[in-house]
Amino acid sequence: MFTGLIEHIGTVSEYNKLDESSSGGNGVSLTVTDALPILVDAKIGDSIAINGTCLTVTELINASTFKVGISSETIRKTNLGELHESSKVNLERAMDSDVRFGGHMVQGHVDTIAKIVSREKEDNSIIFTFQLRTEDDEEKKLVNYIVKKGFICLDGTSLTVTDVDYTDYTFKIMMIKHTQERVIMPLKSIGDYVNVEVDLVGKLIERQIENQLENLNESSPLAKFIVSIVDKRIKELVH
Repeated sequence: MFTGLIEHIGTVSEYNKLDESSSGGNGVSLTVTDALPILVDAKIGDSIAINGTCLTVTELINASTFKVGISSETIRKTNLGELHESSKVNLERAMDSDVRFGGHMVQGHVDTIAKIVSREKEDNSIIFTFQLRTEDDEEKKLVNYIVKKGFICLDGTSLTVTDVDYTDYTFKIMMIKHTQERVIMPLKSIGDYVNVEVDLVGKLIERQIENQLENLNESSPLAKFIVSIVDKRIKELVH
């Protein structure tokens, strides 16, 4: 688990596509340098989020450089396939018991990507507008988990949604100057993509409701509540 509070910005030093015979065949081997602050207690097998994607350290090359492997499925689901040598990346170590929880609960499991469709200055803040990838029907439905004033994780950064348009699958965030100086998003342009992880709480609530509905009986509190709502609506329509 992660907090969505970026600890450091690293630099991609190597980006190598793997063949089928390699570990994680058809994926990518990624080497990140300039990462000294997050490697002081690192060991092989640790989890580090790169642009919000939870990945496993496979090699510690030196005090400031580490390597991870990225599967082909992860490449398809995230923006990591667009990285190249010299790309800047957001880095966060997995939570430990001593961390101060200042962001929100982030799994590091990217749901989809979104395109930056506008960025506007407002005083010393930047208002970003994003559009979810709409080619995939399942990924389009993720907009239902995005709510105004709710949490969202973009490239590993915990942010607050300021607006949502459910008809064109867009949403907005406002990034203050303090955050701009500590993450990679201000380096991006209109048309670039960010990794998106929607708030886990919405998924959990939906699943609990589905479980309740699947096992619904007439005497359950939920069934009685639904009946009361339907009865009220019918009476409103009649009158």
